[in-house]
Amino acid sequence: MKRETTRYLKEMAYYSSIGFQVALPIIICFYIGSYLDENVFHSTPWATLIFLALGIAAGFRNIALMIKKIRKL
Repeated sequence: MKRETTRYLKEMAYYSSIGFQVALPIIICFYIGSYLDENVFHSTPWATLIFLALGIAAGFRNIALMIKKIRKL
């Protein structure tokens, strides 16, 4: 393959992973929080809300790191 085609494919693979890098931390933290609420603390929404906020923060952090990496290219 040509060098430009290879670079284009690598960039497309990187950009297509944005959704996963944002959604997965949110989903994982939500399930951890709901598990802790139901099985450990026996409280209603507090651990879920705290871990959901942590997941959202992790998603934004991933976006910031991606923007930083894209600017270096």
